Amino acid sequence: MTIDEAQTLVDNWIKTTGIRYFNELTNTAILMEEVGEVARIMSRRYGEQSFKESDKKVDLGDEMADVLFVLICLANQTGINLTEALEKNLKKKSIRDADRHKNNEKLM
Repeated sequence: MTIDEAQTLVDNWIKTTGIRYFNELTNTAILMEEVGEVARIMSRRYGEQSFKESDKKVDLGDEMADVLFVLICLANQTGINLTEALEKNLKKKSIRDADRHKNNEKLM
């Protein structure tokens, strides 16, 4: 699936199953909530925090998909083509960081 296809699929889902988009501020709050759920899993799985019983069966991929879904909702609502935005962002990073990471002793 391409990013453009994902944006179309999410838009169709929202307009049929979801009825309508939540407003942009609500979706921003939901995005922060979903990112927090990913952070909780990461801190337990890869960090020093211990798992709560309720977190042991949580699917990290599913939680990341929740983040992506809400991000796509926000992009659709604000008229952002994520394919174009990502391509532009990668170009910016490639120019800005052309030598930055190669010269970072912490990464050697």
